[in-house]
Parts: sequence; structure tokens; C-alpha cells
Amino acid sequence: MAGNGGRSGIGSSLALTLGSAVLWGLAHIWVGRRVTGACLMGIYLTLAAGVTTALLTAGPPLLSLIVQPAWLWSFALAAMLFATATVAVVIRSYQLVRPESLSGTTRYLSALAVGLLCAVVVAPMAYATRLAYVSRSVVNSVFATSTTPIPVDPWKGLERLNILLIGADAAPNRPGIRTDSMTVASINTTTGETVLFGMPRNLENVPMPPGPARDRFPFGFEGEPPYSEGMLNEVFQYAEDYPEMAPKMTKGHRGPALLKRTISGITGLDIANYAMVDMRGFIEIVDAMGGVKVTVKDPIVYGKQNEGLITSGTRRLSGEEALWYGRARTYSDDYVRMGRQKCLLNAVVKQADPVTVLSSFEKLAHATMNAVSTDIPRELLPKLIDLSSKVKNSQIKSFQFVPPLINTGSPDYDLIKRKVADILAEPPAPPVVAAGRGDAADGGRKGSQHHGRQSDGTASVQRAVTLDTACR
Repeated sequence: MAGNGGRSGIGSSLALTLGSAVLWGLAHIWVGRRVTGACLMGIYLTLAAGVTTALLTAGPPLLSLIVQPAWLWSFALAAMLFATATVAVVIRSYQLVRPESLSGTTRYLSALAVGLLCAVVVAPMAYATRLAYVSRSVVNSVFATSTTPIPVDPWKGLERLNILLIGADAAPNRPGIRTDSMTVASINTTTGETVLFGMPRNLENVPMPPGPARDRFPFGFEGEPPYSEGMLNEVFQYAEDYPEMAPKMTKGHRGPALLKRTISGITGLDIANYAMVDMRGFIEIVDAMGGVKVTVKDPIVYGKQNEGLITSGTRRLSGEEALWYGRARTYSDDYVRMGRQKCLLNAVVKQADPVTVLSSFEKLAHATMNAVSTDIPRELLPKLIDLSSKVKNSQIKSFQFVPPLINTGSPDYDLIKRKVADILAEPPAPPVVAAGRGDAADGGRKGSQHHGRQSDGTASVQRAVTLDTACR
């Protein structure tokens, strides 16, 4: 050790300066300033231990903080303060250990090296600040402020949280959007066990909720013949086109509000919130993730002119391929497509791990702001983060209200309600052999041959099946 006021050569000085960036106080102790060095080292080790412990043990509680704008700004400020303090320590450390006499060239080169070291220190903290800023933008852009106070425990007395998941499909050749994918996610707030109820887009004679909608359509939704067919996927846009259907709602909120109430009436579930993804924006989300891996059971022809083919097998799909995997009906039908959509949703949920999200964070954030709309209040996000960790570690089951159980042209809506209640009353079951509309014992392959349909993610008419089983 150099001792009091000891100076080293230029190489050792730069090494000590670098060491002080990694562990504060190293250079101070080297030159004999032990008290100051020990204090700096203690502060650094305490901060490092605290951050490491939080990352390793906090889990969902820590993740819940990053969806709160106030905490995001706190993280950003803390990151920049740490970077500033480290730069100050680096500069002071170099001043203490650099040789007293340096030639002009050596002096400039060594100063440049220290400057580069400071830039390296600041860069990750600046990036962390950038991520905090982007996260805050996403939260404020996608999620609105709640108009009512959120309880400390929003799940108290609430056995299940029901959220309507919507895939919106707009097209250049028609005005407005069609909600061609509608799924109710019913989540057990204690265990995270989730059932996805798939609602066919072509349900007809849909009973409307009490109020203006039922007054106009007392015998079920009819749309505007001959311009529309009166199917479930038209309710959203109908409410947007006719404000009197949801008189207390503003433009952009009327459609979701009426569709939630309509599907609540169909299923008998109290649907609290919705989340809607624009199908074109979905391409950006999947591409930002680096693609999504799914098992394609049978080749899928896609493209407006059938110019593409997704071959069978387990493969990683691009955003464009994933979109067509979830929407193609060539050589199949709506019900097969519904099953594939559930498999795609399951794959995205399972593969959106922290590493994937962080590595493509800005792309995902941009895609999310462009593609997602919801009425979930931002104040509820921390609790939803906690609940989502339970969902990811539990079974996700699927049930589709499709033929032959349900005749979409003349649906038995009472039967739909009874099936929903029966399925939610069932105790969690271990994974079972995937079944389509055929027998469970043959893995659903018999059913997959009926009417040209395959069994991708489609439930038996008698029970729900786990998506991990049905989609492999």
C-alpha cells in the first residue's frame, strides 16, 4: 500500500481509479485516507446489498412499483444521483492517485481515460432513467386514472376477477372495427387459476342489457339490416355509431361499455374491465418480443391471396405469421380459429419473461401504446401485477361456446350461463389429454376431423381443458 499521500505510476493510478468506480473508497484507502475510504466503501456495499436483496427476494412487490409513476420518477432520480456520486468518487480518486508530474500528452490521455470511465458509469444509469420515463409514458397513455378510490385490498370479498379480452380487427374496405375475438378471462383472485371463455363472433339474437339497448332490441340484437348481420362482433361498433345506446359514455368508451354489459348478460359474470388489442398493432408486439413460439398442428394457409404457408411443427412465428395464425380460416372455420387464438394468447403470456421484456422494452412500449386500449385504472396495476404472477404459475383452462354445444344461429343463452357456472364450480384438475370436440381418450383427434376442424386449443363440449395440454 502506498501509505500517506503515496502516488503510483500512471498505469496503477488508472487501475485504482477503475477499482474505485467498482468499489467506492478503494483509492482513498490506498493513499491512507482510511476513514473516508471506509465510509465510502460502507455506503456503496450497503446500497449494493440492498438493491441485490430487493431484486432477488422482492419479486412481484418490486414489479408492482414500476407501474406507479411516482415510484418510476423516484427510481430515475435515484439512478441519476448514484451515477453522479460515482462520477464524483471516480474523479476524486484519480486526483488522489495520479502521478504528480505528467507530460502534456500523458496528462490528456489519462484525463480522457477517466472521462470515458465516467461515461461508462453514467450510461447504464441514464438508460435506467430512460426506461423509467418510457414506463411512465406507457402507464399514463394506456391506463386512465380511477374515478373512485381503489381499496387497499381490491380483491376482498371478490372470488373472481372477470376481464373481457378483445381482438379488434379493422379493415380498409369497411368503416369502424369488428371485435372478431372476444374472450372472458375469469381469474380466481386467491389462486390465480384462470378460465378463458371464448365467445363466437357470430352469435345471433344476442340479448341486450337493460336500458336503451334492450328498448331498441327487445328480442335480441339485430344490427342494421341489410347493412349488418346482427352478430355479437357488431355490438361494439353499433354503440359507437349510435351514442344513445350508451348515453353516459363518451366516444371511444361506448363500444367497450355496451359490449361488456352484453357479454356479462350472456355469461352471468360481472365483467369488471376490458383490454382491447388492435390486431395490426399485435404484429408490432410480437415482433418486439422477437417472435412467439407455438405448436402448429396442421399447415395454415395465410395472406389475402393465400400467398403464405405456416407449416406444421413447433416454430417461432413473426408478428405477421402470428397474426395470420390467429385469424386464418382457410380450410378451417371460426371455431378452429378461436382455439388457435387461445393458444397464441397462452404462448405470449408464458414467453413474456422479464429478460424478453427488458431486452425489447422500448419497442414493446411503443407497440403497446399504439395497439392496446383498456379501462383498467392505473391505481389497480400494482395489485394486478401481484395477481398476474399467480396466473402465470397456475393452470389456464379454456372453454369455447361452439357447435355442437351451441348453435350460433339460435343460441341457448341459458345453457351458456349454466355451463359457465358449472365450469367455475369445478375444482382444479391435473393436466389431461387434449380434447377437441371428440372423445378425451383419443386426444380429440376424432373431433378434429369433423367438419374440417382441428383441435388447436379448443375445449371439449363437456369440460374445459388446460391450454398447456391442448396447445402442444
